[in-house]
Amino acid sequence: EIDPEEIDITDLKTFELYQKGETVATFQFESDGMRKYLKQLLPTDIEDLIAMNALYRPGPMDNIPTFVNRKHGREPIIYPHDMLEGILKNTYGIMVYQEQIMQVAQKMANYTLGQADLLRRAMGKKKADVMAQERAGFVKGAVDNGVNEKNAGEVFDTMEKFASYGFNKSHAAAYSVLAFRTAFLKAHYPAEYMAAVLTHNVSDITKITFFIEECRRMGIKVLSPCVNESMRLFAVTDAGHIRFGLEAIKGVGGNMVDALIAERKKNGRYTSLFDMCKRIPTGSLNRKALEQLAYAGALDTFEIKRPQYFEVIDGTSNLLEKAVQYGNKIQLEKNSSQVSLFGASTGAVGGIQEPKVPMAEDWTLMEKLNFEKDVIGFFLSGHPLDTYKLEIKSFTSTGLAEI
Repeated sequence: EIDPEEIDITDLKTFELYQKGETVATFQFESDGMRKYLKQLLPTDIEDLIAMNALYRPGPMDNIPTFVNRKHGREPIIYPHDMLEGILKNTYGIMVYQEQIMQVAQKMANYTLGQADLLRRAMGKKKADVMAQERAGFVKGAVDNGVNEKNAGEVFDTMEKFASYGFNKSHAAAYSVLAFRTAFLKAHYPAEYMAAVLTHNVSDITKITFFIEECRRMGIKVLSPCVNESMRLFAVTDAGHIRFGLEAIKGVGGNMVDALIAERKKNGRYTSLFDMCKRIPTGSLNRKALEQLAYAGALDTFEIKRPQYFEVIDGTSNLLEKAVQYGNKIQLEKNSSQVSLFGASTGAVGGIQEPKVPMAEDWTLMEKLNFEKDVIGFFLSGHPLDTYKLEIKSFTSTGLAEI
């Protein structure tokens, strides 16, 4: 149980994540450009993140290199006036926020808070006549406060330039605290966090593919669905991997998934295909859904090769249909409380014999992956280019998506 309000916003492990730019799937800081700047900035406190949140937009973005260089001492921190150091210290002398514009007017020209807010709004609208009037008022107030007239004019010009795109700090701060909490979860509970991200994006195949790639980069395996481990949606296994959810497989209804999971929780793992078919209530089980599970790899746990499930037996039905019929008969007999004289015979329950698993020629890698893609939406257990992984890694420097 984690109380978001109790997350420590000085947590070092989380800042390491920001410094490495490993912020994919976290709030606000996941774009390529932002991650590039985070690796340059090497943020060390929440103020750095708040500033980056405000600066990473058209206009203010031009100041990011200066901001980074001043933080690391590669450029001197220059304040428009010495009396403004207290206001601009956290942003290394750069006006980043609307609140700073207002504070400068209060500090330097003795504006009231209300007057400072009117000034900020006027600057944002860029009306020449209004600005000329405001400039005169600001310079007069600053001179009355002991500031050189030329210097006061320069400060006003700087304020006007920044006010046109100044961001609201309280907004950036709220966003950054929320962003930090998501990064904290990714840093401390990577598998659980990414499982939640995948679940949230389950209906968007492009995003799912992208986030699965991020899981792989993090060293987290995203495993094929499995009737003995999978939950409805993405979940973390005891070994710390992520299992694909059963409900994310096309053609597998929620009722069957609920019944399958409920029975497994109540009476333990399924020992075989036939054990599963006789335990899941008749109305929740059908051949079509089982076929989709088999294509997706969810029945691999029974150590029957995928093509064997589809091999026709006696020229009538495939193994999955036979298994459903077997399960239905067992449940029907159980419900009618009739016990066969042959119940003790090998491989039979109540005199009903388990279907024999047929032999079948294995699918090629491409056949297997194409079936997977049909029911899941993408390649999960492998990729058609896996055979060429060494060549691709050796002879290329970028992925197609980045071109």
